[in-house]
This record gives sequence, structure tokens and C-alpha cells, in this order.
Amino acid sequence: MPKPKACTLYIVRHGQTEWNLRRKIQGHADSPLTKEGVSNLRKLGDSLKKVQFAAVFSSDSQRAKRSADIITLEKNIAITTSKLLREKSYGKYEGIEFADFQKKLKKHLEHYQELKTDQQRMSFKYPDIESDETAVARFITFLREISIGYPGKNVLVVTHGGPIKILLIHLGFATYEQFPSTVLAIGNSALVKLSCDGVDFKILQTVGINKTDSSSTINH
Repeated sequence: MPKPKACTLYIVRHGQTEWNLRRKIQGHADSPLTKEGVSNLRKLGDSLKKVQFAAVFSSDSQRAKRSADIITLEKNIAITTSKLLREKSYGKYEGIEFADFQKKLKKHLEHYQELKTDQQRMSFKYPDIESDETAVARFITFLREISIGYPGKNVLVVTHGGPIKILLIHLGFATYEQFPSTVLAIGNSALVKLSCDGVDFKILQTVGINKTDSSSTINH
């Protein structure tokens, strides 16, 4: 039996938001795109102008849906939203500045830094915060289902920095040590191009993804 044709997934992080500038935790909460965010998304849309997308999916967060609208402005294609593409939930910490977040979870962050393997870090649980393990499970399930539904086609997926970072770690592209900060690792409007046959993933291209050899503080 021949192997099914792979789907090509163009996975994009939403554009820069007001809370990104103010260093606030977003999670499932939302904030508007900045002028710079809109401008960079238009440039990304221009770079993808020749790509024929069979479908476009977006997180149901407004910042992601608006980003998808801007990228596909000239393509006249419907955008389907899904909760499975949302950022990690940060519960009661959403809307607070990152510096305050670090203070409130100081002991948990210190313990997290002491963990030695990516598997341990992925399954680590902070109080009231969705684990990386749970977030990547829903994200990968969604991507595999899309790939089965669109074999041999191009599909645009607009999501958030957290899921993209965790996915790349899960696929072995980087380690937690190389991605110590989501904001620094996954730029706004960053792009990850993958192929997937419904089971296996292959990384084809990354734009705006930054690995480091030094460790620093965690920033979601």
C-alpha cells in the first residue's frame, strides 16, 4: 500500500500585540495587535502570496484570528478557528506582568530549572497553568488530523508562541536549554514549515525561530 501524500503545514505565530510590548502574560486572554505587528504580518502575507492554501486554520483567540485575516487578505479563503490551537492556559496569571509572574512562581521556576531532561520539563506542572505535555498533545493531534484531511495540499495554521516552541522541542529541533525564553525563541509572525503524512513530521523551514546555547529565564 503506497504511503499517503504529506500535507505541507505553514505554522505561524500571531503578530505582535500590546501585551507583548508590555511584557504581560496572555495565555487564553487577549490584546490587540500593534501597528508593527500588522505591518510584519502584511510582509509575511506578501512572502506567501504564491502559496495556494487549501485551508486556513487559526486559534480562536482574537489576536491569532486577526493575524490570519491579514496574512490571507488577498486570498479570499475562509478561516476556521479552533480552541485546540490556543496558547497554553495561564489561569489566574493571565494579564499580569511577567516580572510579577516570576515573583509569584519563584520556587516553582527554580525547581523547573533543576530538571535535567526535556521529558521532565514537558510534564512539569505549575499551579493553575496548563502543562507543556497537555498543550503539545492537543496541538499535535490537531495537526495530524489536518494532514490526513489535506494530503498533498498546503495548509496555513496561525497559533501562538507556546505551542510552536513545545512542538519544536517535541520534534527534536531544539531543547529547553536552547529555547529558554518563548519570546526570544519564537518571534512574532515566526513561521515553521512542516510536512506531515498524518503520523510523522518533517521540518522543512523555519523563519524567526532562534536557538541559543546559553540558559536564561523562562518567558511565556
